[in-house]
Order: sequence, then structure tokens, then C-alpha cells
Amino acid sequence: MAIEAPATRPANPRFSSGPCAKPPVFTLDRLSDAALGRSHRAAIGKAKLKDAIENTREILGVPADYHIGIVPASDTGAMEMAMWSLLGARKATMVAWESFGSGWVTDVVKQLKIDAEVKTADYGDIVDLASLDFDTDVVFTWNGTTSGVRVPNGDAIPASREGLTICDATSAAFAMDLPWDKLDVTTFSWQKVLGGEAAHGMIILSPRAVERLESYTPAWPLPKIFRLTKGGKLIDGIFRGETINTPSMLAVEDYLQALEWAKSVGGLKGLIARADANAQAIHDFCAAKPWIANLANDPATASNTSVCLKFTDDRITDGAAFAKAVAKRMENEGAALDIGAYRDAPAGLRIWCGGTVETSDIEAMLPWLEYAFETEIAAL
Repeated sequence: MAIEAPATRPANPRFSSGPCAKPPVFTLDRLSDAALGRSHRAAIGKAKLKDAIENTREILGVPADYHIGIVPASDTGAMEMAMWSLLGARKATMVAWESFGSGWVTDVVKQLKIDAEVKTADYGDIVDLASLDFDTDVVFTWNGTTSGVRVPNGDAIPASREGLTICDATSAAFAMDLPWDKLDVTTFSWQKVLGGEAAHGMIILSPRAVERLESYTPAWPLPKIFRLTKGGKLIDGIFRGETINTPSMLAVEDYLQALEWAKSVGGLKGLIARADANAQAIHDFCAAKPWIANLANDPATASNTSVCLKFTDDRITDGAAFAKAVAKRMENEGAALDIGAYRDAPAGLRIWCGGTVETSDIEAMLPWLEYAFETEIAAL
């Protein structure tokens, strides 16, 4: 018997985990005030870059004595800048439970060759943060974008720590309540939770991180693109919008528009509520279906942005092929785009639930997920 397709499709089927869906109000004409053809060092360019920094501070609640900088190469560039500039003064602890965290481990252990203890957990689980030595420099992701597992809170990080905490928060910033007093270096990109354009990253430094930068010189040479100090002093201009290299003023305008939209939906609290509602719709769906489950084993650590799912039906013999077939069918039907699991992750799906996604679109997509599953099961 033919399986009946749902009657309604999502208004916006874009559920990619990066670049993520644009804010619902986005149109190209909203970028008409972009400083195109103007130098980023001209007054207009500097003003827009400074606005991007200060609006970020306002929405995220970043303390006034923390420095916020716009840096090249997205979150990857920001994390590499932090690790190359700050690590090596003391032993490091590298923490990973998904592919991006594993990448930072590789860079520190194999490239920088820093004395480091490596703590890992399988996809779906998380390292016990209470077991870490925070008198070392601890490097970790707040939200595992490719595993759908996040740090539930910062309680395990002691205020009296001797080491620095370096946190990749690219799929957490603007969707989770980050405890700034527990984070010394925080990085993220524009392309994630606010649906900005790619290639630009943000680095946020606590006073403790600045103290390290001004008192420690790494043993290795630093490329210009990573240098945060000059003559032993922080280059303050970077944190006023005087970027190391030339930014895209079109992307800057897009980020400014996304920040204004974020304010219109209630700022950080509003963004968190939107992401929570999106993720909850999927969690409720999984709870009602015996053939699919959240990849996160502990609900307390389940992400509200990069929700990763696994198929659990015993009839599936080739998990990777089945998941790809489901994702492909949903794309062909116009029900969901770019929802395949990350290439290094277990077979399954990954559905972005950040605040730029409408809950109504998640709810319209889920019947199509069941339709695709039943159709592909019937085809086995």
C-alpha cells in the first residue's frame, strides 16, 4: 500500500548546521546600508565594526572588562589564534567528544607538540568536567556541533583555577547561557546561531587571558594573522574593530542586521527560548517513535541547536546508506535540506534548531521525516 505523503511542507526547509538559516525577516534589501566600496579603516567602516562588537556584548551579556574581537577564518581561525597565542605556558588538558574538539586535540598534540593530557568521550556522551585539572589550560567545545552533546552548565569549572579555559562556543553562543566568569577565551562564528555569513570569527578574552598574552611569549613563531600583541602589549585596536585583515563589509552589515533581529525577539533569552522550543519538538517526536532517538545519551546534555539523531530500527542493516537515503528523499521532497550527519559522526541525521529556525517549520518537517523513514523501510 502506498505511503501517503504529508499535506504541508515547511515554509523554510533550511536546517543546515552551518551556514545556518538566515533570520526569518531576512531579505537582501536589508543590506542596502552596507559600506560597499569603502575601506574598513574609514570612519564608516570602523563605526560598523565597533557596532558589531558592542551589540554582541549587549546581547550576550559579556562583562565590560572582557575584550571582543572580530578575526578572520571563522571560528576555526579564532580557535587557532587562541591556541597558538596562549598555550604552552603550562600543561594543557584537551577535551573532545566530537570531531571539532578532536581537531583541536590534533593541532595541540601533533602540531604545537604541547605537553597535554587528552580526555575523550564517544559520540553521544560527554567528558566528566569535574574530573579535569583546571590548574592546566583546558580546551573544550561547549556544544559538540557534530554530536549534539553540550556542556549542561559551568558548575565544574572552579573560580579559583590557575589555568585558562579556552572554549569553542560556535554553536552555543546566542543559544545557550554561557557563564562568562568561567570562560577565559570564547570563540564563535557569525554563520551559526544568528545565520550570518561565513569566514568571520569572534574571540572574547577575559582579563586573565589578556594577562597571559602580555606576560607569555610562545616558543614558536606566530603568523601575522594570529598576533594579538605587539611589544608585549595587547593590540587594543583589534577589539575596537580595527581588524587584522580586511573584512567583508557586506558580511558585517548582515551580522548587524542579525543582531538587530535578535534584539527584536527578546535578546539572548528570546533566542534561547526559540532554540529550546525547536529542539523540544524533535525530542517529543523521538519519544513517540520507536525507530529514532537522540544521539545524546543523557537528556541533560542534549543540544538545543545541533540536534543529532540515530535510527534504531532493527530492520536497518546499513545505517549510513539508510540515513543518506532518508536525507536525500527529504531534500527531493523540499521538506528538509542539508540534514545528513557530519561525515565523521555516527550515521544518522543532524537538524539545526537555533533561534533563526521557526518552530512551525520544525513541526511541519517532522511528518516528512516519518514519511521518508517509512518509505525507505518499505524499499529495503
